[in-house]
Amino acid sequence: MGKVETVLGPVESSKLGKTLIHEHFYFGYPGFQGDMTLGTNDFEKKKQQGIEVAKMIQQQGVETVVDPTPNECGRDVNLLQAVSEATGLKIICATGFYYEGEGATPYFKFRQQLGTAEEEIYEMFMEEITNGIEGTGIKPGIIKLASSKSEITEYELMFFRAAVKAQKETGIVLLTHTQEGTMGPEQAELLIEAGADPTKIVIGHMCGSTDINQHLQVLHKGVYIALDRWGLQGAVGAPMDEERMGVLSGLIGLGYEKQIFLSHDTVNVWWGREPVMPDQLASLLQNWRPDHLFRNVLPSLLERGAITEGHITQMFQANSAKLFT
Repeated sequence: MGKVETVLGPVESSKLGKTLIHEHFYFGYPGFQGDMTLGTNDFEKKKQQGIEVAKMIQQQGVETVVDPTPNECGRDVNLLQAVSEATGLKIICATGFYYEGEGATPYFKFRQQLGTAEEEIYEMFMEEITNGIEGTGIKPGIIKLASSKSEITEYELMFFRAAVKAQKETGIVLLTHTQEGTMGPEQAELLIEAGADPTKIVIGHMCGSTDINQHLQVLHKGVYIALDRWGLQGAVGAPMDEERMGVLSGLIGLGYEKQIFLSHDTVNVWWGREPVMPDQLASLLQNWRPDHLFRNVLPSLLERGAITEGHITQMFQANSAKLFT
């Protein structure tokens, strides 16, 4: 078996155990840096909040969390390391940038005009993968990629191409964001045609689509998909969990459990001020927490006979061990 980088150093992939593939301990939309007078930056407070989240996750038997927070959205590897040291939870962090609509686009757009951006993105990926992030020595275990709703923009393409180039040299896993479940097949095709290893690709947020044919198009390319927004419903075009259950049941019925990951895409601690949700949205998001799958979704599916304990073990343990081999 191979090793994967965590914020505490390399770990045998066979020892990752029960894994959540997509959760954010700390996240802020670019621009939060300008609201830090009222948005706290207290390291100890943030650390304690992260520890509470980690313990909640560990109570469900989870041993590893992949935190794919993009570089410009508040990624803080020192905090992640502190949380991991305090709790023993293994955390895999990312290198990468968010999609054009909600990412910090001016920096690399400026450099794109100069004709240097794509090479510089590749250099950034390689430096962080090989030597560590921002002088910490902490290395990412994945590259985070993202595309817009119904398109992959020229800006986003730079990151996809640079990531494939870096993967060819390092073997690192590529994990993507699809906006509202669109462009999954196109992402997979783009990455594979550029030379990426399909067994090292996870196409994320596919549960944004309830069209099982979209999922099958992606799965047939030999990559993994992530149904990773459980509990996030009624926002950003997300379907209801009941609809997601139908898709998951159908895919497992067709025998695809070896290519599926499950997670929540929770934001547990916000950078800047904590957003205040309207009552109706807060009600819809009441289960958007990183233990929702284990407390509510999986027991319901087991009770219906839609999945088995074997399927659960495959999706949460065997798949992560193989992905990071």
